[in-house]
Amino acid sequence: MKQLILKSGREKSLLRRHPWIFSGALLNISTDVQAGETVTVRAADGRFLAYAAYSPQSQIVGRVWSFTESDVIDAAFVAARVRSAIQARAAIQNTNALRLIHAESDGLPGFIVDRYHDVLVIQCLTTGAEWWRETVIDALLAATGVANVFERSDADVRVLEGLAARSGILRGSVPDTPLQIEENQLKFSVDVRSGHKTGFYLDQRDSRALIRQLSAGREVLNCFCYTGAISVAALAGGARQVLSIDSSGPALQMGAENLRLNGLDSSKAQWMEADVFAALRLLRDQARSFDFISLDPPKFAPTVQFVEKAARAYKDINLLAFKLLRPGGLLVTFSCSGGVSAELFQKIVAGAALDADADARILQRLGPGAD
Repeated sequence: MKQLILKSGREKSLLRRHPWIFSGALLNISTDVQAGETVTVRAADGRFLAYAAYSPQSQIVGRVWSFTESDVIDAAFVAARVRSAIQARAAIQNTNALRLIHAESDGLPGFIVDRYHDVLVIQCLTTGAEWWRETVIDALLAATGVANVFERSDADVRVLEGLAARSGILRGSVPDTPLQIEENQLKFSVDVRSGHKTGFYLDQRDSRALIRQLSAGREVLNCFCYTGAISVAALAGGARQVLSIDSSGPALQMGAENLRLNGLDSSKAQWMEADVFAALRLLRDQARSFDFISLDPPKFAPTVQFVEKAARAYKDINLLAFKLLRPGGLLVTFSCSGGVSAELFQKIVAGAALDADADARILQRLGPGAD
């Protein structure tokens, strides 16, 4: 097998089982290694460290498949990883939509696979994922019995790998109209063809369940609402009124449809197509107030280079939210920015509360579901 040799002293992260190899650690690599090909990673003194997929155009030149020298990285190995990932989700109940594969977390770097009832949506985000794409698809079909696969390999991160965007049906058939899923006895429409990510924010399942429990009798403001999943959860939980704000008109239309799917009272729901920052200031100027506010913005800081700008944006919306929150009200606030640590996010929210002269307490820290 072709080899990737690290500079002296640069093996420490791999010895701690970090699955990435950065370009600055590279001393030498065998000639004629193809993008996505598996290489043996060795320390400068020749010690075996890992097997990894090679990505020549990315700053992450290697993504680890295995740290075990006796492993053979072949189709059987990859298929076994797929089966293991699916088996790990076997205990998840009350939904027919969940994440089956989550990249490095399942030992399958570059792969994201979400299941929406009888359709699998796959993202291949790295050259290594491209190399094993067909093997993973075949293993998914065999392990799930699902016949329909749609690809959404259209994320910006593919550019860093030297890969073009790609989207379309890979197996079976996928309707042009939105799919319908169920989650905790609620129904949602999902646009796998052109919706955010793979069509739905599956990682917020636990948060939606909590919001449903806490919404009874409250007036709710749902910001960056997308297709209104949190709004549906709040109304299903007995919210008195919900105002949902998003900049996407089609997303709001799907949100209204999600209300109808669940037989919820549309008179209790208001949908506002607007920039959320501007809308929050307008609500402040109108002296509006709410018992429960949800802030789930898009990724303000994809990398650490954007952290300072992102911190200002998070501070702004949280400050406005605190000003709109009634005494004793609840704020659920989220960040999906990889460049913003949990510690920094807490400092930002604390600073917003201080500037708003709000007496705030952290009641719970939320996170993605087990899948």
